[in-house]
Amino acid sequence: MDLTKMTNKDEDTFCKKMRKATREIHSISDALVNAKLAFGFLDDSVWADGLLIFYEIFRYLELAMIRWKHTEVGSLLQDELRRTEAFERDLEFYLGKEWTKNYNPRESVTKYLNHLKEIENTEPILLLAYIYHLYMGLLSGGIILRKKRQVMRKIWPFKGPQTIVNNITDFGNSNIYELKRNMRDTMNSIAETLDEDTKNKLIEESKMVFTLNNEIIRSIKGAGTILIKKTMYFIIPIMIFLLALFISMREV
Repeated sequence: MDLTKMTNKDEDTFCKKMRKATREIHSISDALVNAKLAFGFLDDSVWADGLLIFYEIFRYLELAMIRWKHTEVGSLLQDELRRTEAFERDLEFYLGKEWTKNYNPRESVTKYLNHLKEIENTEPILLLAYIYHLYMGLLSGGIILRKKRQVMRKIWPFKGPQTIVNNITDFGNSNIYELKRNMRDTMNSIAETLDEDTKNKLIEESKMVFTLNNEIIRSIKGAGTILIKKTMYFIIPIMIFLLALFISMREV
């Protein structure tokens, strides 16, 4: 058995090519998520806003997979991965049962949705880039964020509400590794049936996935305010201590 050939084949899979092509902009996305949603570890309003910006995107993609269920686009739809209802349960918990009453997608989300609609109307196969990257992101980064949030809530000295709801990253008894492997295998199998031009378009569209993700992530509300509040929790006691120390030294 030629192990070199096996290694080269593995390195040349379509998913590996997409990952390599998006490495730089993906790193920017990771940094933005860590910068914005880190405040959501401690503040539910920031966390909820992070959910809200992606809710419409996942809902659109799931409906698109149903609309195109007899095509390559629909082949990525696994029942265990359906997240629309999970998003809605989480948003209802954090924003209240009537959260949809006055809700309108923000400008960056509307721009994202319009781009998806344009793709679906002109070249629906390119939706695969969005489906693959967003669901793989949820299965990887989404679960990591959930674990970080749980840890931060335990060690944070200023206790607030301790109830955490994370339906969007709860996949029941499904094996996360298997879900990710199935998605990779399906994507690679689809790519084998596509011509080079379509594969190149998918790789280029993968970069747009992260560009649009970055735009909506930047719109997460409240992170700056939370930073000021949390910083003040530490600064004020220190200032009081220094003032008391200064007064005591003056009296000596």
